[in-house]
Amino acid sequence: MTAAFADQSHTPYSADFERWRQRSRLVRRLRVILPAVIGLILLTMVGFVIQSTLAGVKDKPQDADAPIQLVNPRFLGRDDKGRAFVLTAKTAIRDPKDYQRVMLDTPMLILDEEGPRPTRISAKAGVYREDKRVLNLEGGVKLNGGDVNFATATSIFNTATGELEGAGEIKGAGALGEIIAKSYGVYDKGERMVFKGGVHTRVESH
Repeated sequence: MTAAFADQSHTPYSADFERWRQRSRLVRRLRVILPAVIGLILLTMVGFVIQSTLAGVKDKPQDADAPIQLVNPRFLGRDDKGRAFVLTAKTAIRDPKDYQRVMLDTPMLILDEEGPRPTRISAKAGVYREDKRVLNLEGGVKLNGGDVNFATATSIFNTATGELEGAGEIKGAGALGEIIAKSYGVYDKGERMVFKGGVHTRVESH
């Protein structure tokens, strides 16, 4: 009787001890798992922040102060006498160091575009000064219009007066024949051309 009574009284304590031991193991596991999960979450957040930062740097313009480039710009204007002119180019870039200076790639100037005999002046490069209203063309400058076809090194167009001038050798052909000179001027929307300095002509008879 004594032995049986002892066994019965010991059973409840064994079950309580087993439950306590299981809870203890669970707590120990949670103490390991929870910090690991928290660490993994933190690493994921840090990685996301780094990735977002790198993506932002990649998408950010390389230079916020870089000049704005216009592609195929077209400028319309009139001189002080109301005569129209058109200026086009492949690209136009405003000089970031001089806001009044606009650099042109392959510009073309058209005088009296709507008239019966428009004059076209093309070049490899050009610079327009907004403050002085002056366009400088240089590099393979060609002047075509009506009966004239000339080539020269540089040309200067004053958008205020509508006059085109050049201080460099010019040669080509006009209504009277071949002409070579050291400087020239184009006036009255291309209707009048004046050649100066060592002018040589070869008149063609018809």
